[in-house]
Amino acid sequence: MEANRITELFEIKYPIIAGGMVWCSGWRLASAVSNAGGLGLIGSGSMHPETLMEHIDKIKVATDKPWGINIPLMYPEIDRLVDLVIERDVKIVFTSAGNPKKYTDRFHEAGMKVIHVVSSSKFARKCEEAGVDAVVAEGFEAGGHNGREETTTMTLIPQVREATSLPLIAAGGIGSGKAMLAAKALGAEGVQIGTLFALSEESSASEAFKRRCIMLNEGDTMLALKKISPTRLIKNALYEKIAAAEDRGADADELRKILGKASSKRGIFEGEVETGELEIGQIASAIREIKPVARIIWELISDYEATRLKL
Repeated sequence: MEANRITELFEIKYPIIAGGMVWCSGWRLASAVSNAGGLGLIGSGSMHPETLMEHIDKIKVATDKPWGINIPLMYPEIDRLVDLVIERDVKIVFTSAGNPKKYTDRFHEAGMKVIHVVSSSKFARKCEEAGVDAVVAEGFEAGGHNGREETTTMTLIPQVREATSLPLIAAGGIGSGKAMLAAKALGAEGVQIGTLFALSEESSASEAFKRRCIMLNEGDTMLALKKISPTRLIKNALYEKIAAAEDRGADADELRKILGKASSKRGIFEGEVETGELEIGQIASAIREIKPVARIIWELISDYEATRLKL
């Protein structure tokens, strides 16, 4: 696979970035992706600062390859988290769910590379104004928290490519080398993959969650919770309660009560597959096996190269 601006920016072999997913993306998954030639990310959104410190210390032992951290800018203790990643000499930060302008200069002053996740070309332009180093354009197919625009990846990528000259990473519904090649044809220079890695052997998600996901069919995930933050969920008992409440016009407060506390932890990490919040992307319906990260990346690259040679 040829080098490009993404492989050069991160000093990695393949332009494949793992999503920084809550309850899935700990140091074990991130280091496995980095060791296999991609860029692993620790997902800080589900971690207390003390827990994140532990994961940073462990990944520094587990890999000598580049890695980074995903930081949702709406994190409750965001200022403490920003201080922590700077103190711990983190080199790469992916920010999401907020305005990238607030922290980008500070991260750059600390020698860090900053990448921001967007769901529209409008926000991609704002990222360029903020001075970030690259953007991730994430389509509506993605799992977990999603853009309000509900724009699909195939529609979003070429529009973001037209809107900005920044290095561009495609995300949402990418689960094969063929999809990687399609993203490249649309103007992306790399891909960010969540669902495939969330269902890997090294993911910290529960086995019950992984098993539920590899049994999904098309249409078994839906976008919900639009009055709070649009989130792609698996249809289970909790989802049915949410959907019924939304159909009768429930407000955000009622929806939060139905979710309860730590609902995604219950579902993804603790394996309560009916009463917990199960976040996963649409591409889960194409996955039928839990595999090690090294094999996943080898299959992605092999499929990419084989498809490219046929064209």
